Amino acid sequence: MVKKSSGPNRPSKQPRSSTPASAAATSAAAEKDAPNVIAQSAEETKAQQRLLNIFSDSFREVLDDDDFSAVLQQVKQALYNRDFEAAFGREQFLEVYAARYSPSRALCYSRILGQIAGYLEPLLLAAVDESEVVEDEIEHGRVSPTVDLQDDKQLQKTQPTCPGACTLKVLAIGGGAAEIVAFGNYLRGAGKAAAGDLTLLDVGPWGEVVQKLQVGLTTAPPLSRYASAAAKAASAALVEPAERLTSAFVQQDVLSLDRDGLSRLLGEAPLLVTMLFTLNELYTSGGIGKTTAFLRNLSTTIPNSSILLVVDSSGSYSEAAVGKGAKKYPMQWLLDHTLLQADKLPADGCGWEKLESHDSVWYRLPEGLQYPIDLQDLRYQMHLYRAGPQSSD
Repeated sequence: MVKKSSGPNRPSKQPRSSTPASAAATSAAAEKDAPNVIAQSAEETKAQQRLLNIFSDSFREVLDDDDFSAVLQQVKQALYNRDFEAAFGREQFLEVYAARYSPSRALCYSRILGQIAGYLEPLLLAAVDESEVVEDEIEHGRVSPTVDLQDDKQLQKTQPTCPGACTLKVLAIGGGAAEIVAFGNYLRGAGKAAAGDLTLLDVGPWGEVVQKLQVGLTTAPPLSRYASAAAKAASAALVEPAERLTSAFVQQDVLSLDRDGLSRLLGEAPLLVTMLFTLNELYTSGGIGKTTAFLRNLSTTIPNSSILLVVDSSGSYSEAAVGKGAKKYPMQWLLDHTLLQADKLPADGCGWEKLESHDSVWYRLPEGLQYPIDLQDLRYQMHLYRAGPQSSD
């Protein structure tokens, strides 16, 4: 059984999840967003177990390693010290982080994508002409390359080529292990008529971790040599055929991108842009000035009708200090102040419509899930926006 270990939300790439509050007042505040308290069906629990199996199969050697706990403590200490170069500079640390913290996030993100699926349907692009299919490993989603943002040919090769399918394009800023698994699960639910083009961008070298999970999503799970013929026949990849999911990883600090660089990532067609437990880290580590400049650049370069999904820690963990007096402002207020006030937006940029907003939401792991180590519930805030023409008022 997945046990729910305790731990505070963090505003950085530390474990930003937490267990349910013990105090009645805190619990009541967390539960007030009623639409997010959803009954768990047996079918949904089964689907979530498949995602956990992908993590446990992909990182089996990591989880079974005798040094796992010791390495995890090193990762925790580096994160506590805000030494991200140490925490994410070694492949061993990245795999331990992904095996420990990404599974519960992937389940949470999957639930969120399911809840906003109605907003994503209009983003599905026209089917790719079959004559344009290129027969290689990247085109068929069998690898998840780390690409060079300056190489147009590499960026073009991340376009999915699943004949007859409509394509949802996603740019996951600060994205990695949890995002690719959650998006793969979204495609499973969307049916075989939908394909996905996922670009993950982060300052850490997550390419190898993402590639492992790409393989786990698009190949059938390993079976025991003693598995029955029926079990073998029923075994299937979460996403199939494999070419329905194409992903690429870009190692880049998003705050260092100019408009041209950001535009190259976004492209010209409407897409989903996600910042999942990322925006508050940009505010606190990069500064409010740089982060506001990035959001303004995003407003200038994002195609109309695109969707922006922001998920982050709730409460005081998502506050950023401004000025010499270090007055703190909630992340949500800073975000709305930049996106929703017309006089704050670039004249040549889009306008934003706020579609949904939830200040405090619990994602609680259901009973009956199996994973080799303890996982945590998450408490988060969620905000959803759509880009469009600026109001003439």
